[in-house]
Amino acid sequence: MLGNIDAVANLAVKDLAVARRFYEGTLGLVQVDAEGDEVIVYRSGGTRINVYRSQFAGTNQATAVTWQVGDDIGRIAEALKGRGVRFEHYDMPDTKLEGDLHVMGDMKVAWFKDPDGNILNLING
Repeated sequence: MLGNIDAVANLAVKDLAVARRFYEGTLGLVQVDAEGDEVIVYRSGGTRINVYRSQFAGTNQATAVTWQVGDDIGRIAEALKGRGVRFEHYDMPDTKLEGDLHVMGDMKVAWFKDPDGNILNLING
């Protein structure tokens, strides 16, 4: 039923001005729409991400958005680090840490958080 319909990620934040600096200035996303002072809509490739104000911001303890970046993962992670992004390091079975990349066989993943604690990641897949 929904398999052929695009989906949109929704990220709760406490302060839209702080979120705007991070998502536009740090991650380089482009704003395509807004709904007053409550929602900013960003384009990321062919998808959209709604960043909205909520009292529940930062309560999700799992990954909220993943960017599949292919073999550029190391270069992109370094560029984001140069813009002040701090990467998370997790102790996971059968995983080795190479710099900020978690390596599990052929898969490489780098996790980081936005200013509200939303967990985001890059994956080479």
